[in-house]
Amino acid sequence: MSAARRRALAAQHVFDGRVLHADAAVLVEGGLVVGVGPRRDLPGDVDVERMPDGAWLAPGFIDLQVNGGGDVLFNDDPSPGGLARIAAAHRAFGTTALLPTLITDGRERMREALQAGREAVRTNPSVIGLHFEGPFISPQRPGVHDPARIRVAEEEDVAILTGLDRGVALVTLAPERAPDGMIARLVRAGVRVALGHSAATYDETLAAIGQGVTGFTHLFNAMPPLASREPGPIAAALETPGAWFGMIVDGAHVHPSMLKLALRGVARPVIVTDAMPSVGGARGGFTLYGEPIRLEGRRCLRADGTLAGAHLDMAGAVRNAVRMLGVPLADALRFASAHPAEAVGVADHLGYLLPGRRADLVALEPDAVRVLRTWVAGE
Repeated sequence: MSAARRRALAAQHVFDGRVLHADAAVLVEGGLVVGVGPRRDLPGDVDVERMPDGAWLAPGFIDLQVNGGGDVLFNDDPSPGGLARIAAAHRAFGTTALLPTLITDGRERMREALQAGREAVRTNPSVIGLHFEGPFISPQRPGVHDPARIRVAEEEDVAILTGLDRGVALVTLAPERAPDGMIARLVRAGVRVALGHSAATYDETLAAIGQGVTGFTHLFNAMPPLASREPGPIAAALETPGAWFGMIVDGAHVHPSMLKLALRGVARPVIVTDAMPSVGGARGGFTLYGEPIRLEGRRCLRADGTLAGAHLDMAGAVRNAVRMLGVPLADALRFASAHPAEAVGVADHLGYLLPGRRADLVALEPDAVRVLRTWVAGE
């Protein structure tokens, strides 16, 4: 492609995932980032699209935990069409890459999700893999997951979990219930394994980390709390360099003070939404396992008051990280792009505005963290 066919996106502030550039431009060619530099240095024959005054350009958001969106729940519509609607709903909020998340369900539904994921990864650039959250979790920590569908993994299940032939496979499980050798086997097959919905002790968690667990799904939720004599998974996560933890920054799932405490650890924070069908949808409430879920403010609630995922988008979560947690905007953006890319091993082509990375960008009004535009592979 000739230099004349390149184009540039320019803004007063460009955050490349590492460095904040003033009065800069992102040069894009063939769906990839060619470079980031001062706007004044752009070649004269390059078409330049300027963002509004004060706007930021940043890497597109990567959400590792998306149950639904656009009035679609992945469990209820495990199809490429359903995934396309979910991805489109979240793109409006700056999410350019995501892991559709199937929560605890039966084996046949898992197979359907796997088939849908295989096709979507090939045809929809926003779908970068699959996240199986359950059913191999603890009955003691089910959250909103259906206890009747929680089970111990068998050989057929391992075949499903390792069956994604391209893209990211992420599995959330309770390591204390995993058959001997299962975690290491998944990791050898290229699957990323996270602890979640678990009653594991501190020692059991350290053993799981030794076997290959690197992530912690929605830290603090559906796991034992920190305690003086049994620090549990939370302490093990926060003291482990290289580990990552998902945090739902909505003010409902975890008190902001606890998330501020987590940010003082050495693990890598990753903003996730745990989004449900109401995000980007028109219906408001929805059903989960056949039970109505109501929206109360920004909370998704079962009839008994149990939180059922979140009515949260990535732009809102980044905004909350800035306002609730006092995180600088650049750090919050990093938690929503570079960190998740690193967590699941795709930082070589996503999560940064660096040469050779896919041109996934979001343009933001910084004070309100309001999305102005998004681009996936430069489009």
